[in-house]
Amino acid sequence: GDLLTDKENAGAALLDACKEVKTSDPVQIGNYRGYAMSVEFSAWKQEYTLLLKGQMTHRATLGTDPRGNLTRIDNALAQMPQRLESAKAQLDNLCQQQAAAKEEVGKPFLYEEELRCKNARLVELDTLLNIDGKGQAHTESVVAKSTRPSVLDNLKRPVQPRSTDKKPKQHEEVR
Repeated sequence: GDLLTDKENAGAALLDACKEVKTSDPVQIGNYRGYAMSVEFSAWKQEYTLLLKGQMTHRATLGTDPRGNLTRIDNALAQMPQRLESAKAQLDNLCQQQAAAKEEVGKPFLYEEELRCKNARLVELDTLLNIDGKGQAHTESVVAKSTRPSVLDNLKRPVQPRSTDKKPKQHEEVR
């Protein structure tokens, strides 16, 4: 809750606040230039990260130098215009890609006729290859209803008694 205007004191207070943070969950520590400031600790990287939250979240990795940390924060804020321009350019690019994709969806498939002809030829070749009787054509593989065994008949049939001979299991040794 203190207003710190001296850079040395502010940097030292920031380092003290970092020492209190032990988890990766951001802990609110104050405000800087109108941005809500919070700190998180990365156990994996063994480093503290300062988060500046406005409409977007801006990050700055903190070190051990009090003045250096303030410089890092200022650098993160100074990069905002470049990040904004980059985000706008990326958004424009995505919008152009979306418009191009919508246009492509409306176009007919250029090779439709060629695909149809080649599929017909493939069916013809499959039929020729199956003439020698080694394989059955897809249309011939359907079994007539009368030749199929009835599931109901199998269920009505009496159950065969199981043999009581104990067979050794595969992992057991036979003696």
